[in-house]
Amino acid sequence: MNTGAPWPTAELAEARVLGIQAKLHRWAIDDPTRRFDDLFNLVCDPAFLLVGWRRVRGNMGARTAGVDGQTAAYIEWVRGEAAFLAELRADLKARRFAPLPVRERMIPKPGGRKRRRLGIPTVRDRVVQAALKLVLEPIFEADFQPCSYGFRPGRRAQDALAEIHLLASHSYEWVVEGDIEACFDTIDHTALLQRMRRRIGDKRVLGLVKAFCKAGILTEAGQVQDTITGTPQGGILSPLLANIALSVLDEHFAEAWQQTMGTNAQRRTRKARGLARYRLVRYADDFVVMVAGTRADAEALKGEAAAVLAPMGLRLSEAKTRITHIDEGLDFLGYRMQRHQKRGTAKRYVYTYPSKNALQAIKAKVRTISRQNRNQPLAVLLHRLNLALRGWCVYFRHGCSARTFRYLGQFTWERTLKWLRRKHPNATWKQLRRRYLPGWWPTDGSVVLANPEKVTIIRYRYRGAAIPTPWTPQAAGTTR
Repeated sequence: MNTGAPWPTAELAEARVLGIQAKLHRWAIDDPTRRFDDLFNLVCDPAFLLVGWRRVRGNMGARTAGVDGQTAAYIEWVRGEAAFLAELRADLKARRFAPLPVRERMIPKPGGRKRRRLGIPTVRDRVVQAALKLVLEPIFEADFQPCSYGFRPGRRAQDALAEIHLLASHSYEWVVEGDIEACFDTIDHTALLQRMRRRIGDKRVLGLVKAFCKAGILTEAGQVQDTITGTPQGGILSPLLANIALSVLDEHFAEAWQQTMGTNAQRRTRKARGLARYRLVRYADDFVVMVAGTRADAEALKGEAAAVLAPMGLRLSEAKTRITHIDEGLDFLGYRMQRHQKRGTAKRYVYTYPSKNALQAIKAKVRTISRQNRNQPLAVLLHRLNLALRGWCVYFRHGCSARTFRYLGQFTWERTLKWLRRKHPNATWKQLRRRYLPGWWPTDGSVVLANPEKVTIIRYRYRGAAIPTPWTPQAAGTTR
């Protein structure tokens, strides 16, 4: 490949990267045993570095600096994009590039007081990670199993939820809710690189990945800590590396399914013999094993999953890994999934709707927003509330969420009115209603409070294994 070409335009770079990715993906599919050499030149390719830089710059994290204190805006306006990329490429080709430690930022975990570590790399390191991901992702996507949905192109949380709903509706009633303890922090580097070597033969690329894993962490206390295990959360490459490590679990359960449960006849035979049928559904480091059998079967599969993860340095959390029945319900990816009797009938169905924790989280966000901005116009408050409400409702519109949306709309309406009363303590109710509540709904000029109750509920259809990647587009199986 001609990697000495001049810097292309953004459009030509995107086209070149997509074309090379399609070739890598096709070669990986055609030959499952192929090991790819000479990938380092692609990482140094101007098109890959330019696309990587544009993705780093367009990310919300571009405003955050690493240990060097440089943001994407600083590099663009002070150093210059062309000079920055030329220097970075020269360092990569001369093998002078070495990643810096990531800057530690402790952020609260959702639904509790515990905090988790977020590692913030420098912009320079982020660009190289983005280029690495552009090269490696098409290759490993050819090997990833359909049961994995997190941080993969073209796949989303609703696909995982739809598969769980389908299985629970067809006698897979026992659920192993798996929680991997500190997954991103405990992945064994040796085991991870060993799995990567099955596909990657370029030692320079493997050395670059290892360097990022061993880069270290600059803690909030100002001390540098070595990273013996794990891939710190926050890096562009970390989700892909986590999927490569966790694919050991996918492959184990996928192989069991294909060999002993892949056909209707095999599943009927296992049922007649009193043997369990089971499937894995994984989203990043959260997974469930749906079991058609007994609780004892679920207990055995829990131990089996723990044994599979152990060589990767991972272990299940004893406190959070649970075994439940679908009649008791489970919380997964913000949704509550439970089988209920349909009102007015004797039939029972599996329903999905926003979990209590998810509802409490959006209510807390609405409370926080409505306590602030008292010195700003109502339009500023409505704009901030609308951003939070619309994002939340778009995610949960695929469940049985109408009643929750109605409640959330009423809650937000009341919080907005309390904000108005605090902002205008001397105004009468009649004055507030005339000025801010035309049609009894908060409005300020052209800005109107979003009404969750008016969000259309759309059932999400299970797409199965027919989910195309960006490099193998398919006309069928891509719609809800």
